[in-house]
Amino acid sequence: MPTTFHDIPPQRPATPLLDSLEDTAQLRALDESQLGELANELRAFLLWSVGQTGGHFGAGLGVIELTIALHYVYNTPDDRLLWDVGHQAYPHKILTGRREQMASLRQKGGLAAFPRRSESPYDTFGVGHSSTSISAGLGMAIAAGLQGLDRRTVAVIGDGALTAGMAFEALNHAADVEANMLVVLNDNDMSISRNVGGLSNYLAKILSSRTYSHMREGSKKMLSKIPPAWELARKTEEHAKGMLVPGTLFEELGWNYIGPIDGHDLPTLVRTLANMRELKGPQFLHVVTQKGHGFSPAEADPIGYHAITKLEPKPAAPTGASKPKFSNIFGQWLCDMAEQDERLIGITPAMKEGSDLIAFSERFPKRYFDVAIAEQHAVTLAAGMACEGAKPVVAIYSTFLQRGYDQLIHDVDVQNLDVLFAIDRAGLVGEDGPTHAGSFDLSYLRCLPNMLIMAPADENETRQMLTTGYLHKGPAAVRYPRGTGPGVPIDPALEPLPIGKGLVTRQGEKVAILCFGTLHQHAMKAADALNATVANMRFVKPLDHALIAELSASHDLLVTVEENAVMGGAGSAVNEWLLAQGISLPVLNLGLPDIYVEHAKPAQMLAECGLDAAGIENAIRERLGRLG
Repeated sequence: MPTTFHDIPPQRPATPLLDSLEDTAQLRALDESQLGELANELRAFLLWSVGQTGGHFGAGLGVIELTIALHYVYNTPDDRLLWDVGHQAYPHKILTGRREQMASLRQKGGLAAFPRRSESPYDTFGVGHSSTSISAGLGMAIAAGLQGLDRRTVAVIGDGALTAGMAFEALNHAADVEANMLVVLNDNDMSISRNVGGLSNYLAKILSSRTYSHMREGSKKMLSKIPPAWELARKTEEHAKGMLVPGTLFEELGWNYIGPIDGHDLPTLVRTLANMRELKGPQFLHVVTQKGHGFSPAEADPIGYHAITKLEPKPAAPTGASKPKFSNIFGQWLCDMAEQDERLIGITPAMKEGSDLIAFSERFPKRYFDVAIAEQHAVTLAAGMACEGAKPVVAIYSTFLQRGYDQLIHDVDVQNLDVLFAIDRAGLVGEDGPTHAGSFDLSYLRCLPNMLIMAPADENETRQMLTTGYLHKGPAAVRYPRGTGPGVPIDPALEPLPIGKGLVTRQGEKVAILCFGTLHQHAMKAADALNATVANMRFVKPLDHALIAELSASHDLLVTVEENAVMGGAGSAVNEWLLAQGISLPVLNLGLPDIYVEHAKPAQMLAECGLDAAGIENAIRERLGRLG
């Protein structure tokens, strides 16, 4: 029987069976009767491990049994196993030779938060964004077939990730090429069906069996000589299955659908997977799991326990009010503006909690739209609303907006529509690493002709810029980072800023630092040490050309600072304007280097990139030294 935990173990639990396994070959050598105990030990170890490091939590607990069954039945890593998004991949990492490295998870130089090809041969495809597993797995299956390899491919995708159009594009294509692969739908939100129990488990065993498969193929060959008879038989089978299982959609796309089955029933999982491994063509297994399974607090609050921070001793009670996160500032502004303007509509691609639309969704439910993991749809949905006089606000992470870039260009920007993009997680994001970093938005936005682009230095400017972008006629973007700001008081008024106007925040000499965004506080510290001038530029597009001209005329060196790729970013915009005006002046561009910055604490990442106060000061002193 599975063990249910009520607390995260403070000490490493005893896991003798788990500790005896160094690779999946040893796992497959176990007797099937030992797998239940292995699941208990793996769940206990995962609870303790994530408590030490922090990280994604509930999804991994929900796939303990599924992970064991997949590695038990399939010959990994030769058989290819892909995890969509990767939130649920910690048990996979533990079982594939990285158990003792879990203490380094999400830390500088340690294990990544998501599957990564360079980390292990078991990580067959690097992920971080959702809905890619079926496409990538199909590519692997086709390549194996062309090479004549008897290799199996399995893609595990969640019910949330299955909402993305890319997943359905791959499902549609797979049937056309008749690739030998299995898609496992990990349904942990009952979003497709609640039909789980003895009957569905029994049917899954029957429908996945060799006997049924051979009968089906034999009938197909015989009846295919009489097309009307074959079509009648096919429809009869489809309708019979459709009355008992919810897989008609997948059957219509050409997949052999099995399920739904209980994703925590190890014997059923093992037998069903073993049967399906021998079947040819596209196979689809629907398993129903519980997010946070086996840990009662996570079962009760799967959203709250999606991820946790490292468990630390409780700190002393704070003496003052805590600073709001930038996402909190956006959430409050959205509600305040919605009170004043009934045309406002809030849109998010499955980031209600992360982007802080919780209060808005409760107060204005008819004006709130969570489109699930469908960034392209979110952007074009907003465009359609704007065509009819609505004022849509799209709350989206910087890295996720990349997935809707074509729609941003053609559906919003070309038509110059009134859509405001509230771009969260801009810049470096810490332990989640390069797949989640918002490193490129200034570069990919500023090349669009109609875009208004703003980067606030603090909390109050964030609110002011959101108002500015909302009132602006045409597409606008405000990009702000994860976490909290410097603690600037927030004016409750909904007042816009003058568009395209920066502000000198420190007057110095010789060196002028043009800062775009929240690195302003680091630039100010560096400027104090250098007696440099600092300009909070505020607007990436349009630039404050008058301020740049004034500073270039009165200083010996211009320095641009931004938490965006230095290539093509705000600093590049300054360079382009200076060249166009024929202004010859030394310029130093500081920003994210031309690499993917690996996961670490945010402060460590800034220091690595030379974007903290010390790094900015050192880079300027070095350039001044070369200038003589």
